[in-house]
Amino acid sequence: MHAAKLLVIGALGLLLYQAHAAFTPLALALLFALILSGPVEALHRWRVPRGVSALLILILTLALAGGAIDLVWKPAQHWFATAPETLQTIKQRITPLARFMRHVDELRGSADTLAAVHPGGPVRAAVEVESTTSGPQLLLDVTRNAVVGVLTFVIVTLFLLAGGPPMLARMTSAFVDDLHAGHVLDVIGKVRAEVGRFYLTMTLINIGLGVATAGLMMLWGMPNPYLWGVLTAVLNYFPYIGPGTTLLVITIVATVSFTDLGRIAGIAGSFVALATLEGQIVQPLLVGRRLAVNPLVVFLSLWFAGLFWGIAGIILATPTLLAIKVVAAHSARGEALLEFLGPNKEVIEREQKLREFARRVTD
Repeated sequence: MHAAKLLVIGALGLLLYQAHAAFTPLALALLFALILSGPVEALHRWRVPRGVSALLILILTLALAGGAIDLVWKPAQHWFATAPETLQTIKQRITPLARFMRHVDELRGSADTLAAVHPGGPVRAAVEVESTTSGPQLLLDVTRNAVVGVLTFVIVTLFLLAGGPPMLARMTSAFVDDLHAGHVLDVIGKVRAEVGRFYLTMTLINIGLGVATAGLMMLWGMPNPYLWGVLTAVLNYFPYIGPGTTLLVITIVATVSFTDLGRIAGIAGSFVALATLEGQIVQPLLVGRRLAVNPLVVFLSLWFAGLFWGIAGIILATPTLLAIKVVAAHSARGEALLEFLGPNKEVIEREQKLREFARRVTD
């Protein structure tokens, strides 16, 4: 029985890996439908038809995303235009380190040469791979796949939002009996509510973090501070990877822009302090333990999801864990899975202390 389950899981994983181009826009559409279902249902309660409310919410969301892209487009273009000069500056700054590493490589190469056995030494064959796809054809294929993926994502999201709970009820009744259909619909509703609440809270947190980062970069005299604020707000949706990437980018920009090592260290250190404040105090207070997941499980899910589906997998990893945790919390046999996904005792105790401190402050 267990062997059959493992075979099914392995076959499903292989299918998802091989057909990721087809599944990625569908999975992203499902995620966005979960996030946006709350506003759509709120408009529907005001007697706005679901189709109309779904279209309005989707257009508004895409418009906001387009506005954010337009906000950072010119600064990003400026950085791309000055990329050669930036790379030259980075090269000049790291020249001493490069010389040291080259010296180490020369010493290691000399040691390998002395230890090598020439008659029976390994022979490395150079393999030349001839590209059979021209540049314009490759660009056309990438553009076509991107357009098809975006259209699929928008259309499926619109259908899921417009269908709402009635569509879920019909689909559920086709797979389970009437006795369990109500429970399944209740769990789906809780998943929609929890994922939507999580992303609404994270959006507010990330906007605050982005504004604080932009103000901090402005105080340090960093060029294009609004660009780094938007970058921080967007990448902070991805645990661990997002803040780490933002820190790396800001440190590189500071290294290129300034020559004072104290100023560079101050910029990097102030961002680390701000990100730590957000991750260790603000987020636990606002998000809470109910949606907290074991950090090791989050990291491993990000790693494997990125390995399977790339950037789309990283986007889907955290909400998938949250959905699994909600399902486990409402399942008769989900205690073991809930214990596995939940945070450890130290995290729970720390969050309880933070909440007690916040309650005393507010009182």
